[in-house]
Amino acid sequence: MTTFNTSLQSRKQRGQGMTEYIIIVALIGVAAIAVYQYFGETIRAQTSGIANEVAGKSAKKAIQAADAAAGKADGERKEKGLDAYENK
Repeated sequence: MTTFNTSLQSRKQRGQGMTEYIIIVALIGVAAIAVYQYFGETIRAQTSGIANEVAGKSAKKAIQAADAAAGKADGERKEKGLDAYENK
């Protein structure tokens, strides 16, 4: 009987550990999606500019797009509070 209780307790601890791991992975995934949402356009434009420069082409448009996207992301970065919402 003691062996059965020890085995059951061991399985419960493994299940708890797996649940904690799944929660942490899910939180990291949500954070990664949020970061990509804000900076994805900037990353794509910079990658395009690098690819054009490596190919020997002008990357002026891609660099300008990256600057514009970075400015937009910088605007999203500012701290927002409840006073930023307007009652319409």
